[in-house]
Amino acid sequence: MPEASTSAAPAAANAPRSLAEALRARDDVALTALLHARPDLLNPVPGDVTQLATRAGTRASVVRALDRLDRFALQTAEALAVAPDPCPYPVLESLLTGGEDEEARAALPRALGTLRDQALVWGDDERLRLVRTARELLAPSAQRPSPTGLGPTVAEATAGMSPTRVQEIVAAAGLPATHDPVSAVAALTGLFTDPERMSALLDEAPAEAHQVLGRLVWGPPYGEVTPNPAAPVRWLRDRGLLLPASARTVVLPREVALHLRGGFAHRRTAPLAPPVGADREHRPRLVDANAAGQALAAVGVVEELVKAWEHAGPAVLRAGGLAVRDLKRTAATLDTTEPQAAFWIELAYAAGLLASDGEADERYAPTPAFDDWTELPPARRWSALVAAWLPATRTAGLAGEQDAKGRTLSVLGADLDRSAAPEVRRRVLDLLADLPEGASPQPEALLERLAWERPSRGTSDLRARLAHWTLTEAEVLGVTGRGALSAFGRALLEHRDPAPMLAPLLPEPVDHVLLQADLTAVAPGPLRRPLGEVLAVLADVESKGGATVYRFTPGSVRRALDAGRTASDLHAFLAEHSRTPVPQPLAYLIDDVARRHGHLRVGAASSYVRCDDDAMLGEILADKRSAGLGLRRLAPTVLAAQAEPGALLDGLRAMGYAPAAESRTGDVLVARADAHRTPARSAPVPVPDGPPVPDATLLGAAVRAIRAGDLAATAVRKEPAPSADGTPAPAPAPGELPRTSAAETLATVQAAALTGSAVWIGYVNAEGAASQRVIAPVRVEGGFVTGYDHTADEVRTFALHRITGVAELAEDQV
Repeated sequence: MPEASTSAAPAAANAPRSLAEALRARDDVALTALLHARPDLLNPVPGDVTQLATRAGTRASVVRALDRLDRFALQTAEALAVAPDPCPYPVLESLLTGGEDEEARAALPRALGTLRDQALVWGDDERLRLVRTARELLAPSAQRPSPTGLGPTVAEATAGMSPTRVQEIVAAAGLPATHDPVSAVAALTGLFTDPERMSALLDEAPAEAHQVLGRLVWGPPYGEVTPNPAAPVRWLRDRGLLLPASARTVVLPREVALHLRGGFAHRRTAPLAPPVGADREHRPRLVDANAAGQALAAVGVVEELVKAWEHAGPAVLRAGGLAVRDLKRTAATLDTTEPQAAFWIELAYAAGLLASDGEADERYAPTPAFDDWTELPPARRWSALVAAWLPATRTAGLAGEQDAKGRTLSVLGADLDRSAAPEVRRRVLDLLADLPEGASPQPEALLERLAWERPSRGTSDLRARLAHWTLTEAEVLGVTGRGALSAFGRALLEHRDPAPMLAPLLPEPVDHVLLQADLTAVAPGPLRRPLGEVLAVLADVESKGGATVYRFTPGSVRRALDAGRTASDLHAFLAEHSRTPVPQPLAYLIDDVARRHGHLRVGAASSYVRCDDDAMLGEILADKRSAGLGLRRLAPTVLAAQAEPGALLDGLRAMGYAPAAESRTGDVLVARADAHRTPARSAPVPVPDGPPVPDATLLGAAVRAIRAGDLAATAVRKEPAPSADGTPAPAPAPGELPRTSAAETLATVQAAALTGSAVWIGYVNAEGAASQRVIAPVRVEGGFVTGYDHTADEVRTFALHRITGVAELAEDQV
């Protein structure tokens, strides 16, 4: 024992006495690693190591650092929070391993290293200290139980207890009486931490008392009691094995719980990350082919969605976002579910293809970027979509749920951003990339791994949901195929262009269709743009898939005629682009609709109908279905209506007629719908998850600034000269700027310039930031002092009026 204490003495003497000293002892590489891991410490750049240590101990920064620990590192911090302060390494090891868990024993150095690197733990192995704020967050209390399930110590639980009651407990536990409560609590603590005496005491306990302890031992350690508790509870309470926490609550002391647990701070430790193995393996070519099909379908769905909104997009809610009825309508248009429709809408919005138009009657519409996007090859269009999806913080899966205030979250609303989404999304894909090509994991194993890597208190549920949504979205987008990461998905993660890898797997657009006698046309692949645009007006999509089926109806043919096409145009178009002869039923349909198209004319009076056939007008007036239009005859060939022209057109078409709209001059209006576009809009910017990770240049500059400030703050100054009456001048406190008058400042820097010596100054720059510097003045003139700045290692010029004060340095400081 004497040898151990002697050898430990130098180590204790050299051990850091504060977090600031521990940080000051780090080299630049370690300090850079800390600032990289905790970028919030750089806003703004600390003036010196003391400021850095203070900021590293603030509650917000510590909470953020704890939330980014893996499960075993967090368990290590939780064990330190219930350990003695400071805690020797063997005690911490015993709390985590119980002396038996070899995996935990082997993983502990790594976990402790993580805590040290992030400045959550400081001190050597003989005196490990958890940062005070972290201890306060993780230590148990009645209001906030510890994640370990442990309660307060005997000393904490008896803090407000009367001395008489403490002596009664000591006596009931078989301990000799003491002269003061402090020694009594120490004696009781000694009993509970002595395995042999504690076992002997518990051997005397009734069997029911062991059952009570068993319910509290792994937490929560608090239990309610009646004013007249049962005998087993009274036995435990009398001997201090249960201590009163309130009038009707008792708590199991930490020392008792640790004895019952065999020394473990946690019921289960998780020293190793759960593996994510391959559940199923597919041929890589099959995965890529499957993913390419999904990618092509995704491009088609987004294009169909945005085109559906280019003439009369849905209105923007007063509070922002999309109404539920419009979401349902869009889902029906896309022939998909509402959650899937929400995802496609949010994806188009994130890619900058959709936005609100900003008009008085605000509606969603395509942006000008949509037109540029449609001109790209399919592989490039897909690449643009996934490039927007990967970093997006918009979370479509939350749509329809309620926020903390009970308000429903709507698609395209302002409250769907979740800053953790990009990180979770990329981590899920990285785990897929770690598997062999063509391998897909069990989703449960992947979620378990993510939960181990970031067991964030209060956010683990959201992260699990984000991971589940990522798997689903990656599959429908074609980033994965059959659950395995595709080759172009890997290229995306590696910051390579995925389009060249995807393009050869996509089918070439075709320039023909196959017309059939049942008034349908089959497109044997993706259609070239001009053909697809005309066919989308002339026919309705009946089914999608590898081959799209279009159906011709009177309404679809009339739509093409309204758009300015003639019957001869339609016949020529079909004959040119069909590999099969135009079926006779389709030709008859076009001619029949064209013959009746425009026979009736609707114009704006309020509105009117005119027709050269007065018998047809009489037929319309006699039809009961026209009652709602408010028709009356003005002349043999003219009917006036109370309905607006658009409603009148729709009403007559519903009755089976094919009216055409006409202008004020009597010409037929061609209903060629002009696609509505918003003004130029940029894609939404993802919400950052905390401050951005600094680059190497910023980190290097920050470390140099901190070192420079530390040099100035710790430089030894000469003792200030006493005042005229002999009173010693007060020296500035550590970290405080020197204060001297303008005359003293000028005289001191002039003298330093003449002698070539260095001085210590306090300086406030134009932005109001104060700093301490060590400079060697060279020239003093015009209200400025120019000199070599030892802290910045360069020549600088300082305004004299911004120098708060100056002090001479000791001879050996520079």
